[in-house]
Amino acid sequence: TVAGFAVLLLFHMTQTEVCPPPCLCKSLGKMKGLEIDCSSRKLKEVPALPVNTKKLYLQNNSLTTVPPGALDGLLSLEDVKMFDNPWNCDCHILYLKLWLEDISESSLANVRCATPAPIKMKLLRQLTGNELGICKRLLPIKSLEFFWRDLILIVLAISTLILVAWALKFSKKLVYQIIISQYDFSGPLLQQH
Repeated sequence: TVAGFAVLLLFHMTQTEVCPPPCLCKSLGKMKGLEIDCSSRKLKEVPALPVNTKKLYLQNNSLTTVPPGALDGLLSLEDVKMFDNPWNCDCHILYLKLWLEDISESSLANVRCATPAPIKMKLLRQLTGNELGICKRLLPIKSLEFFWRDLILIVLAISTLILVAWALKFSKKLVYQIIISQYDFSGPLLQQH
């Protein structure tokens, strides 16, 4: 019982230690995760969040973008709110858009762009590739890198298959030649006796 109490105390301490300082954290019950309320804190960047975050509230802050990968560790997230932030909907918003599409369509429906001017007040989910500006130039370069890598892998796979086929064909000829040569040698030997 002492060990169980120590484990519970350690679990409770680690949960309270991982709460980001500007946010309020509330336990949702034993082993159910945390509710992280970072709303209305004038945040300019997303703080480091505990992996057991179930509910995340980041609305009404000064967030303009989210660095790629910053939210990938939140695997048990069930509810997220990110509206009322001055989101800069350039190429760098693509990560947030794709992440919200996977995690919370309802939250994506409430996120609006603040900049650049041509798309001000447009919903993030309505953004197209043409509106992401510089992304049009960045994405093909990345795609080209994947193309060359994939092409090299395909050439290596085909080369390997050709070598294996050649080796099988050569081994069949070799076995056939051994069988024929055994037959040829055994034939005259039998006749001499």
